Amino acid sequence: MPLLSLQAPRPAQHSTLAALGSPAAAPVLRSHPGPLTPESPLPVHVLEGITRHEGPPPARLAAWRFLVRSGGRAVAAAETKPTPDGWAFSHFFGGPYLSSTEQALRQAEALAGMYQPRLLSVPELYMLTLWLHGDTAADPAEGQPAPTDLLVPLAPAPPGIAAHRPHRVSDLLPVLTLRLGRVTPLLDATASPAA
Repeated sequence: MPLLSLQAPRPAQHSTLAALGSPAAAPVLRSHPGPLTPESPLPVHVLEGITRHEGPPPARLAAWRFLVRSGGRAVAAAETKPTPDGWAFSHFFGGPYLSSTEQALRQAEALAGMYQPRLLSVPELYMLTLWLHGDTAADPAEGQPAPTDLLVPLAPAPPGIAAHRPHRVSDLLPVLTLRLGRVTPLLDATASPAA
């Protein structure tokens, strides 16, 4: 079933279009002739402090991301950030998350049910997931991961977590919490230095 098509805030769209038309556009874009269009807007939420909460920790909206397409394929991503004056263009980038996001979106289109697509970042694990939110009427800028929502880790995923395999939040969150619980500091602040 198709994913819900989202509308990014107009200032985010306009600032991205202006950046694409700028002569100072990123080098990653200069090698692609033809029109460049920002498509597939996705809100980027950040999940922090997952070991400090019972159940899903709070997520906060940190950005809106667009896939920049040329000739029918994504050639870069554009990200906008909130500012005191509204949304503003931040940067263009490439890298593995670009093709991984496209692959995850294609996979999600084949799933049963209707979802609102979002991105969910877990900075403590250097992990990015496609978040398939079950409440399609929700404001994409708000809300928390529901236990029945799906998370699709993007490649590269942390060791031991399969990329491009959908997981329910209720199943994946305990794995992430356990993984972070095993992280040990490089230096114990209470230990005395070696003599």
